[in-house]
Amino acid sequence: MKHSGKATKAAFKLIFWTLVLLLAILAAGVIASLLSAVIAAITIALISVWIFFALFTLYFFRDPNPNAPSIPNAIVSPAHGKVDVIDEVAETQVMGGPCKRISIFLSVIDVHVQNAPMSGTVSYLKHTPGKFLSATRAHCVDCNENVLMGFDVTDYPNQKVAVRLVAGLIARRIITWVQAGETVPRSERISLIQYGSRCDLYLPLSVKIHAKLGDKVRGGETIVASFE
Repeated sequence: MKHSGKATKAAFKLIFWTLVLLLAILAAGVIASLLSAVIAAITIALISVWIFFALFTLYFFRDPNPNAPSIPNAIVSPAHGKVDVIDEVAETQVMGGPCKRISIFLSVIDVHVQNAPMSGTVSYLKHTPGKFLSATRAHCVDCNENVLMGFDVTDYPNQKVAVRLVAGLIARRIITWVQAGETVPRSERISLIQYGSRCDLYLPLSVKIHAKLGDKVRGGETIVASFE
């Protein structure tokens, strides 16, 4: 017969191409399953990273209530951190010349809310743009972005204290919560510096310093000096 076997060949051809189509569909399903697993794994990883970030952010922005001392002449630390410099410097904008300085370094695990060192009226408030060098060294105050805040002490007329909030390598924003002319009680919250930073406290030469190098201090709570 002239066309014998052609029908069978057509059948095999149809079977072959349907098998190819079936294998393609199965391959697409396997690839889709693999992609789905990869996407699911990436999603879980992203969710885990976000949860860690959210928990760290809540921890970093914690704001404990300070146990303010009752001693009238006590000057409290304006920040949580480690005292790494105690010296005398010339601060002309608020203190008007030579004064004592206590410098406190705030690591990324310290509380970053600052507190008023004494009850007083905010007499000076100035933001100075600058660099964002590491705040681990005290000399960064000479060039880093900072906010200088001066207080006229309520219980000691003609006496002033000042606080300088210094941005660091990671900290890029200083948020002040008080305004010039506002009167704030000792240990009241006055500002927030985001992430690692430094805080300098300027005091009259006549005060007695109680803080020591290496001390871990708590903002609004630890007595670092006192008026005589």
